[in-house]
Amino acid sequence: MNLGRKLRDQVERELRTSGLSLRHLSALGHLAHEPGLSYSELARRAGVTAQSMQATLNQLEALGAVERTTEAGRGRTARLQVTEHGESLRATARTVIAETDEKLLAAVPAEDRPVLTRALITAFASPQE
Repeated sequence: MNLGRKLRDQVERELRTSGLSLRHLSALGHLAHEPGLSYSELARRAGVTAQSMQATLNQLEALGAVERTTEAGRGRTARLQVTEHGESLRATARTVIAETDEKLLAAVPAEDRPVLTRALITAFASPQE
């Protein structure tokens, strides 16, 4: 199992306790930074189909994390925005991710962590084939 998959799986497990997934978190993050993005734009940014993003947003709406409003004169175009509860879930997710990072690095001596962190950032930023 590679390191990235191990980290992702641990984060996914922890997020599930709040009813979230990394896909949910991605959509919430994009919407928090740019409220009102369309389904198709959110899907493009997340690298999924519009149908998949619509399912994700339906789940987030059911959780009370996203609100859809339709403005008069805009047809069926919905304006999407993160709710207060959605922001709270994002904060919880940030804590989960930080704690997961800490657990992953727990066996590494504190003085070696900055070097390892830089090396991992460099490795994950490198183009993958």
